[in-house]
Amino acid sequence: MQINAQDTKPISKFKDSLDGAIDLSNFLLNLHGVLPVVMPITEPAVDYGAAAIGLYFLGKENKEGDKKKPDVIAAGGGYTGNDTWFAGGGYIGFWNNDNLRYRGILGYGNINLTYYGLSDRNFARNPKEYNIQSWFFLQQAVWRIKNSNFFLGGKYQLTKTSTRFFENIDFGNLELINSGLSFISEFENYDNIFSPTQGTRIHFSYDQNLEFLGSDIDFSKANFFSLFYFGGTETWTPALRVEMLYSSDNTPFYAKPYVKLRGVPAVRYQGNFTALVETEHEFSISRRWSIVGFGGVGAAFKAIDDLNTDETVWNVGSGFRYLIARQMGLKMGVDVARGPEEFGFYVTVGSSWIK
Repeated sequence: MQINAQDTKPISKFKDSLDGAIDLSNFLLNLHGVLPVVMPITEPAVDYGAAAIGLYFLGKENKEGDKKKPDVIAAGGGYTGNDTWFAGGGYIGFWNNDNLRYRGILGYGNINLTYYGLSDRNFARNPKEYNIQSWFFLQQAVWRIKNSNFFLGGKYQLTKTSTRFFENIDFGNLELINSGLSFISEFENYDNIFSPTQGTRIHFSYDQNLEFLGSDIDFSKANFFSLFYFGGTETWTPALRVEMLYSSDNTPFYAKPYVKLRGVPAVRYQGNFTALVETEHEFSISRRWSIVGFGGVGAAFKAIDDLNTDETVWNVGSGFRYLIARQMGLKMGVDVARGPEEFGFYVTVGSSWIK
């Protein structure tokens, strides 16, 4: 191992020895610090509020020249103006020299939302408010295929959900246990797992909730997405996101796919099939700072074989990023987005498309 002159200098907790800029790499990886993230919630679906999350990074040895890929422990919660609140924690692990990737999540939410129907403009004119209280438990693992960038694996997911409409509406059984298994296949060759600037991630998963696993009903969902970071130039990183989600007819209404775009209210545009495309462009203005611009379009459909819809939506926005932990390639920033109805404000840690 080579030792440079800079290695003999006192190491600051919060400054980079290379450029003297504010940097949390040493604090997070070597001093076992916690990254506190306090963010406003401006999600139109749940009103204004705030969330606080603590991120703890478990540093590890890495191949020379690679960005360090630490495990991440997260815990936090939030509250909004319509009395929505949530709390939970999780673990993301990159084990066995990144040949095994693990995720575990446990959380609870008491969330007040509005149901607009499934790609139904008439229903959307008279939406229905509801409350959903849910426990959520997830265990997921994918294995690298030999020395390739392909992964195969699975997931187990359990939710215990109680739903209540504020009007007297019959939506069937609103007290459900959903328990199911998923098959996951993925290709990923990012240059950095947190804030990539080059590489591709292609994902397909199929979820099946099964009564013999304790689920109250059988239903299925499928998820496909592709994320492309094209590398561009030293100062410009163009990226593209393509996503499609499908659910069977008997999927509970609150679990139906919806258009997920910044600036578009969550669960506002739902259907049994959704599709979207979004592009994002990052422009570096210095070693640490960059600005981003993005825009996209998405649609919700009643069925995959009926692609007529009134629920086509768009978004456009911009923001900035700061390289907060150089050794990990981790960026943080803020985005402001406009959708068909209103603005949204988002604090990002890592990629805005982290999944």
